[in-house]
Amino acid sequence: MATKKKSLSTETPAAARNDKTFTRIDSPPAYRMVFDAVEELIMSGQLKSGDRLPTEGELAAQFGINRSTLREGIRLLEQGGLVKRQSAKRLHVALPHMPELASRASRALRLHQVTFQELWEASIATEPITARYSAERITAEEIEALEKNLAAMKKAAGNIEESVRLDIEFHDIIAQSTRNRALILAREPISLLFMPAGLAILPRLHTEKRVVDAHRMILNALKNRQAAVAESWMRKHIEDFLRAFVQTGLDKTKPLDSLLDEPPAKKAKAPRASTRKAALAGA
Repeated sequence: MATKKKSLSTETPAAARNDKTFTRIDSPPAYRMVFDAVEELIMSGQLKSGDRLPTEGELAAQFGINRSTLREGIRLLEQGGLVKRQSAKRLHVALPHMPELASRASRALRLHQVTFQELWEASIATEPITARYSAERITAEEIEALEKNLAAMKKAAGNIEESVRLDIEFHDIIAQSTRNRALILAREPISLLFMPAGLAILPRLHTEKRVVDAHRMILNALKNRQAAVAESWMRKHIEDFLRAFVQTGLDKTKPLDSLLDEPPAKKAKAPRASTRKAALAGA
């Protein structure tokens, strides 16, 4: 019995006749899918810090890929601090260290060309509440560390880079004293961006004394466990940070990294001492 050949239709379907075009769907490479799969298990809590992973051979078989592809995925996981080798062959789940996470986040912020305005808005949201929690939880050892920091900053007057470093360290010690890991992680990459901002402000205004005065008021509030006062003074300090930047004449909407390329303009005037004393008296 002869079979009737199926003919191909030459009619163009209506869906293909429209003017829309579709882009090709690209699947992520297999090694990236390995990274994503393991990362999801860790972030969901199904794999916990210290859990041992199967051998490379077992993992390759489970994923249905060759070992070289698997190793690329493992390399990404190791770079991300999500797994580590405790022996030559076995991998264990790890928690990435906070500085590693912060460093990657800071690089991302730089790549996205974060501006001073954006940095300041984030700082005014995180720094005051950080000071409040610190006043409730700070230890005697941390207060001593802040005292040493303050003394070092007084001595560093005129040393721009050291003054900025100590300024950042002061805020970081306060953040660590909150014992709030989510808050520490949220503000750490922001903190790293204070370096270019500080290096743009200090050579133009030489505001080291203003910073030391504000830090002293904040530290006094922390020592006395005055949460509301610490929060209020930190807010004043961050608001003064914005005022100082505006006085430099720099563009707060430009990426932070570009500020360091700006030639120092004619020295701007810092706020008058009387204004500063009035602010201190109003604490």
